[in-house]
Amino acid sequence: MPDTQTLPKPKIGTDADAKKKYAPRWKVILHNDNKTTMDFVVWALMAFFGHDIDAAKKIMLEVHNTGQGVAGVYAQEVAELKKDQVTSAARAQKYPLTVTIEPDA
Repeated sequence: MPDTQTLPKPKIGTDADAKKKYAPRWKVILHNDNKTTMDFVVWALMAFFGHDIDAAKKIMLEVHNTGQGVAGVYAQEVAELKKDQVTSAARAQKYPLTVTIEPDA
């Protein structure tokens, strides 16, 4: 009979180990202003962040009522791209919409 060996047990990682495997996440934040229309913000949330109409309106109202709202949370490169896309689309429509990114704690 061939010599058999027991395979080592797989190492079960913790939540902390799982977090180390992924790139840090960044929040994309839209800031309120007095010029950018609510319709444009809803459109941007749907077009660039994939939100449905109800979620887009909810985030838009958060931006309007509190001064800012989180459009989404992504890897840094994706967050930067979305920031640039929304800013570019806003400028093309002559809106001063400010979009920032910050690490997700």
